[in-house]
Amino acid sequence: LTQPVTPDLLVSPSSQDGDLGSECPEDRGNWTGRLDFLLSCIGYCVGLGNVWRFPYRAYTNGGGAFLVPYFIMLAICGIPIFFMELSLGQFSSLGPLAVWKISPLFKGVGMGTILIVSLVAIYYNMIIAYVLFYLFASLTSDLPWQHCGNWWNTDLCLDHHVIKAGNNALPVNISNTVSPSEEYWSRYVLHIQGSSGIGDPGRIRWNLCLCLLLSWTIVYLCILKGVKSSGKVVYFTATFPYLILVMLLIRGVTLEGAWKGIQFYLTPQFDHLLSSKVWIEAALQIFYSLGVGFGGLLTFASYNTFHQNIYRDTFIVTLGNAITSILAGFAIFSVLGYMSQELGVPVNQVAKAGPGLAFVVYPQAMTMLPLSPFWSFLFFFMLLTLGLDSQFAFMETIVTAVTDEFPYYLRPKKASFSAVICIALFLMGLILTTEGGMYWLVLLDDYSAGFGLMVVVITTCLVVTRVYGLKRFCRDIHMMLGFKPGPYFRSCWMVLSPATMMALLVYNIVKYQPSEYGNYRFPTWAEVLGILMGVLSCLMIPMGMVVAVLQEEGTLWEVGVQQASRPAMDWGPSLEENRTGVYVGSLAGSQSPKPLMVHMRKYGGVTSYENTAIEVDREMEEEEEEESM
Repeated sequence: LTQPVTPDLLVSPSSQDGDLGSECPEDRGNWTGRLDFLLSCIGYCVGLGNVWRFPYRAYTNGGGAFLVPYFIMLAICGIPIFFMELSLGQFSSLGPLAVWKISPLFKGVGMGTILIVSLVAIYYNMIIAYVLFYLFASLTSDLPWQHCGNWWNTDLCLDHHVIKAGNNALPVNISNTVSPSEEYWSRYVLHIQGSSGIGDPGRIRWNLCLCLLLSWTIVYLCILKGVKSSGKVVYFTATFPYLILVMLLIRGVTLEGAWKGIQFYLTPQFDHLLSSKVWIEAALQIFYSLGVGFGGLLTFASYNTFHQNIYRDTFIVTLGNAITSILAGFAIFSVLGYMSQELGVPVNQVAKAGPGLAFVVYPQAMTMLPLSPFWSFLFFFMLLTLGLDSQFAFMETIVTAVTDEFPYYLRPKKASFSAVICIALFLMGLILTTEGGMYWLVLLDDYSAGFGLMVVVITTCLVVTRVYGLKRFCRDIHMMLGFKPGPYFRSCWMVLSPATMMALLVYNIVKYQPSEYGNYRFPTWAEVLGILMGVLSCLMIPMGMVVAVLQEEGTLWEVGVQQASRPAMDWGPSLEENRTGVYVGSLAGSQSPKPLMVHMRKYGGVTSYENTAIEVDREMEEEEEEESM
């Protein structure tokens, strides 16, 4: 007797490979606690940039007046794209590659995302390695960057105690001098004098290499079991920085001269608002601070239950991130105000951004405080926890994206696969531990997530709203959350967000400036290499299109492009009980003209979400009738 054959169209995607497929959704895993997702998103978004980029951007772009374009750009660009990414991930329960079942023609967008995240993960963990180095160096009674006279110091080194003594007697000329903390950073930690430039990396700094190995080991142990382990670690890494930040803030504002720094940070200069540069800077800060386009938000949301209230979570995370940035500015500038008073120089002479703030200026300020090793340890421990949960997100994004593409081979071996990825990225990052490693880090920082990331986000926005369809996307959210996004979200998705990001992209190209580190200008070949990094992530999109069209049968336009741009047959919620309404048609054995009824009989009564599905079906029928008329 021959077994009855089920037609291909009636076989669910999860059952095409036999019994193994039925285990697929369970194997993927979910968050195990109620706050796992929310804290992971907060930890991912609140990173090093909140401490070392936002305060500097604020004071250079109008002080308190900068908050006006900052919050406007948050509303136009940040919140809508954030919510879109979470919705895509939660609705499909898929990573940044597999989620392009929504429109297989654009799968190259996912490939571009993975390339960008991989490059960022390489250098971001090197920054964590620097933080570990300073953390260990703080475990002493006398901070090593406190005084001159060490083997790495030069004749230009000038101790701040000497400056203070000079202020009381004769003025000290500090224009051609270097602080002990700056020489400790450049001549001891980096040993940059051993390299003549990016083409001459020099020897590996083994103490930095060991710190990098330690940071990758910590990251691996925390993502060993996927979101089940990292979801627990973030209870500490996402909350503890706030405790330290408050301690640093209280200590900072009680210092003499603190008000001078805060005044410098917040005094509004409203004439800056007439400059387009200020609005672009605000949009860039929002764009990178929230981490949109890196795939981390989409990955985290893909581990949610289908009806998780991501609408509420969007506002909690985005507004919490903005408030954290502002608080960090108070903590940083109060200490810089005290430092400027101690040195007898204006605040703008001590204020810096990026690594210069974290590894030179703030450590120097710590040496002026009583119990300086204690405050230094706290500061670097805060940076460590801020950096780690962002790195967890980058690694989870890469691992999830690839395992979702090959679930039957890689999901059972996820721990081993994660180890392979960590080892590979560690080996690629070894060049950053050399004497000229800082030049490579600057190159990666400037180009890996520049215009390539913007192209990825703009394309995602346009595909979801134009190719997949805004109505269909809003209908999916209605089915998932029980309500449709309002006019605010729809107008931002359709017009405001993509238009703003295109303006950002054009501005970045027009105002392009070659990379530099201090007085060092990068050679032409290094600039070309950096530009190629950005271009390669963009080229993934047309390459993905070519592959998708070639996989389709028929003529190029009529069948190839049109068919590849439509959602895949198995696009939709991953679990059968969530595939209500129009998505029931792809379930095994659903031959009824009213598939929703079959679904309801199988899974029991009519829930509020199934009521939503009935409404969605009714809307679709009305739309079809209107089109036929």
